[in-house]
Formats: sequence, structure tokens, C-alpha cells
Amino acid sequence: MKSNAAKQGIERAPHRALFKAIGYTDEEIKRPLIGIANAVNTAIPGHVHLNTIAEAVKAGIYMAGGTPVEFGTIGVCDGIAMNHMGMKYSLASRELIADSIEVMATGHALDALVLIPNCDKIVPGMLMAAARLDLPAIFVSGGPMLAGEHPEIPGRRIDLITIFEAVGAVKAGKMSTEQLTAFEDAACPTCGSCAGMFTANSMNCLTEVIGMGLPGNGTIPAVYSARVRLAKQAGMQIMDLWQRQITARSIMTPDAFENALTVDMALGCSTNTVLHLPAIANEAGVSLDLAMINQISEKTPHICSLSPGGTHHIQDLNRAGGIPAVIKELSDAGLIHTGCMTATGKSVAENTEGTTTLDPEVIRPLDRPYHRKGGLAVLYGNLAPDGCVVKQSAVLDEMLCHEGPARVFDSEDAASEAIMEGRINKGDVIVVRYEGPMGGPGMREMLTPTSAIAGMGLDDSVALITDGRFSGGSRGAAIGHISPEAAQGGPIAIVNEGDRIAIDIPGKTVTLKVAEEEIERRLGAWQAPEPKIQSGYMARYARQVSSASQGAVVK
Repeated sequence: MKSNAAKQGIERAPHRALFKAIGYTDEEIKRPLIGIANAVNTAIPGHVHLNTIAEAVKAGIYMAGGTPVEFGTIGVCDGIAMNHMGMKYSLASRELIADSIEVMATGHALDALVLIPNCDKIVPGMLMAAARLDLPAIFVSGGPMLAGEHPEIPGRRIDLITIFEAVGAVKAGKMSTEQLTAFEDAACPTCGSCAGMFTANSMNCLTEVIGMGLPGNGTIPAVYSARVRLAKQAGMQIMDLWQRQITARSIMTPDAFENALTVDMALGCSTNTVLHLPAIANEAGVSLDLAMINQISEKTPHICSLSPGGTHHIQDLNRAGGIPAVIKELSDAGLIHTGCMTATGKSVAENTEGTTTLDPEVIRPLDRPYHRKGGLAVLYGNLAPDGCVVKQSAVLDEMLCHEGPARVFDSEDAASEAIMEGRINKGDVIVVRYEGPMGGPGMREMLTPTSAIAGMGLDDSVALITDGRFSGGSRGAAIGHISPEAAQGGPIAIVNEGDRIAIDIPGKTVTLKVAEEEIERRLGAWQAPEPKIQSGYMARYARQVSSASQGAVVK
């Protein structure tokens, strides 16, 4: 036991005295010490109930003969942080979460970990820590929120994105403020991660695919008792993983990451997965480059159409058979590495044996997909030499190929103001720069401008490209992660108002239609701007963070 370094022998009597001060008995101290990283707080609706999950995990650990040792981690709610200074800190919190778990697990010589995340950057931060520490580890998330209902749209559920888009509808005079308030009251009816295939649910589902969570981790709703039972099972299962020394890196293999990308394409996950999967793989010692995304997308149909691109929600996916059913559909076609070990102590094939799809509209068969190709695409061109990403499954057909004049803004705030004030015209290509990992700093999500475009009825004629990123709730021709970013002197830094930009999503290109000699002249005259934040954590982060094409990892 690793924990023996802190508790065994005469010289460790002081250490045992401190454990006893906490209330642990001699019997508890002798057992394996199982860390519980609990991200509970009352700032995030997806985390407010995590103490219930943690108590169930503790019960499972005790039942299986271990001693739970609980500690906390920070977290940022991307929805509440959206479109103000707080959003600069969201992506950067991922590194702090990983570091804090490393510190706690190593400082207290823990034998294994149960990690309890739910929203946004907490999930990838914890996965990064698990890969870095390479201890036996298992995840149990807080689960998704149920979708809301509203009498004005009978038969269709609503969610947080409904409200973001309704703001644009109010600005366009299509909805009253009274109607907006009524939708606001109904859209988020329970605790849990927001109900669509946004970043939190994307990452919780992919945690299950990689093999670090038990079946059901990604889809069982937060308010279901099955979620509590899952947490007890996770607490018991960590003891089996510890006894067999099945560690995080023995699960997070190259084949497991390829499985994650395959299911990512089938589900139409958030573009943020393109940031997080490479960062997690980096900690696991696995190489994962952007080119793999197009290769896998070409052969993987998009078979689930969930909000924001479709009308279904995570509760529908759960009812239809959840992630095991999606994996089974894909594995039957030879698209999944079924021999991968998982946190169940069994292989993917064993986990999905006998699984069937219970609703073929929610999880379509591969011969009747929503789209023939996967949910994400990586584009390249003279505007993005190192690549950029788009959620192609959420783009209207008429915007898959688009050319228009650039409308250039050096911040999200300036772009949002122009959209809300009606200064954007049909056909425009909005360019938002200096919002990347270094230039933002922190690579803010841009749900406000994309939702306003959709809410104002411009998503069939206006594109938005940025070196920043988008919420998993964004839809439309929203192209993010332009790399290199403007603050690094990437070509997006020298786009001028009115330049023509051509977007060809099927052709995987994004092109600034300016002569190469002129681009070189502009780049030669470009000067880096002053950092937007010059002290504190974000100033340090900006100096150390890598490009979005490398997962925005801190060097």
C-alpha cells in the first residue's frame, strides 16, 4: 500500500496520531486509504448535490473494506461565467484542478482515487490528474439535469441554450421580456449538468467511453436514485481496481482514446473535447493530434442528434440505452476497440455484451444516421495553418460552404455588442480574435454571440470564426480554435475589415482570400499587443500556455 509510507512503523506514530485526530480508528488506518476528490460547491448547479454522491461513494468504499479520505476541488460554472471576465478563468481552472488533486493524493500517500466531477473543466481536470498520478481510479459524475418544459412549446423540451437564444429573440423584437422570464423559470428544472450534449455531458459520456467510469456514468440523470446506486457501486469497484492494481494509464491507452474520438463523432459532442482529449492524452503519455479527428469522422456516422443540434436530451439518450448502446452500434460495425480494459475490471466487449438500442430514433442504426460523417471537423488553410474546429453536425446545410466579408473584432465583447445592435449583415463572416489561450487569456467560450446570431435568425447566413472557443451549446457556422492564435502572430491577427473569407466545411478548409505577398507584408508589420491581464494567476497562465491545437496545456 502506498499509504504505508504515511502510517506504518514506529516512526509513523506521529502520523497515526494525526489520523486519529481526524477520527479514524486503528482499523480504518490499517486499510487502504481511498481518496475522494469531491468538487461540490453551491456556485454550480451541476455540483450542488455532489455531497449526496460522495456519501454513497464512502458507503461503497466501507462496504468493500477501504477507508475513504475526502477532499475538495474548485470549479467554475461556464454558464454563470459566460460573457464577462469570469470566463477567462474557466479553461485555466482545468490545470489548477489537476494540480490540486496531484498535491492531495501525493501529499497524503493515497492508495487510489474516486473522482466526483460533473461540469465543464472539472471533468477533464480530474482525468488529467488521474492519468498523471497513474493510481487505480474511477469516476462517478453528478449526472445530467433534466430538460425543462414550457406550455408555449408543447411537445418540445427546453434547456439553457433556449434562454441564451431567447435573449437574441428579445433583441430582435421577436419575444417579450415577460416571455423570456417565463422561459428562464422553466429551462433548468433540476440540479445537474445542463441537459444537452454540451461540454459537461460530452466529457462525462467520453469518460465512460475511455473506460474510467462505470456504464451509466454519462447519462443517468442527476435526480435519479440510480445515480446514488452507481456511486455506491463505484465506491465498491475502486477496491477491486486497487486489489488488481488496474491503474488509470492501463485503462487510458491509445485505443481507448481512439474509442473516445469515435463515440465523440457519433454523439456530436462539444468542440471543447478537441481541447480536452489531447490534454488528457498528454498526461497519459499518448499522442493525439488533430488529424485523427477528420480520419475518424470520415468513417463514423453521426447517429445521435441531441441539443443544441437536435431535439433530444441526455435523459432521452439514457432511456435509449445510454453509452453502452452507442458503443454496441459502433462495435458491431468494427469501429470500436472492444478489448480495452475498463473501470469495471472487464473489457469493452464484456461491458456491452447483450446491450440493445431501445429507441432507434435517439440512437439511430449506422445505415440510417443523422449525418453520414461524424459531428466534428478540423479545417486547415492559410487562416488556420495549425487547424481549427467546427461542430459540423450543428451547422445548417446552407452554411457548410460560405464566403463573405470579414467583420473584425478584437474581443468577444465588441462582437457581441455589434450583433445585439443589429450591425451585422447577412453574409458576413464575424472574426473575433485575441481571445485564444494566450491572448484572451483563457480562451473564453462564446455562447453569447453564437446564441444571439441564432436567436436573431441569422444562423443561415452569418458565420463566426475565432481563436477563442465555443460552448458545447453553440450551434451554427461557429469555427473556433483558430491556430496559431492572434496573440502568437497567427494569420487571424492581420485580417482586415472587408477581406473575403471562404469556409468549406466538407472540403475541410478555411481561406483568407488575400494574396500571399500581402499576408506576408501584414505579418511583417504586426506587433504583439500588451497582455490583457498583467498580474495574478491568469498572467502566469498566459505566459505558459500552449496553442489550442496542442490542447492548451501549460508548459
